[in-house]
Amino acid sequence: MLKRPIAAIVILFAIISISFAGSVPDMQEGKWEITSKMEVPGMPMEMPPVKNTQCLTKEDFVPQSSQPGQDCKFSQVSVTGNTVKWTMLCNSQGDEMKGVGEMIYRGNSFEGTIKMTSSQGNMEMTNHIKGRHIGDCK
Repeated sequence: MLKRPIAAIVILFAIISISFAGSVPDMQEGKWEITSKMEVPGMPMEMPPVKNTQCLTKEDFVPQSSQPGQDCKFSQVSVTGNTVKWTMLCNSQGDEMKGVGEMIYRGNSFEGTIKMTSSQGNMEMTNHIKGRHIGDCK
């Protein structure tokens, strides 16, 4: 009698494992160097690229903002193959920004864009991001 429930549990775990197997991009866990280049339409000067390092894991593979005082909440994170997409809502110094991001992992590197719009709709930014794996997290 116990064979049927045990078999059902084994099959259920196999189905769950298969359904999550494709939900992680091909990325190497560890310390990443991330380069961001911001574009703001109408800005007379080009902003220089900004570099920072972050630890990324297969559970937390969306890079976080490195700007102090910025609080971002991520939602609707989806993974299709090696493409990761998300939406975000950020609060920074009393201003609210909404955005969407998309990046493609390639094992030890990634490239992507984040498009943000202020809550008043008077400012738009596009952030081009690139990352490369540089070692283990300590």
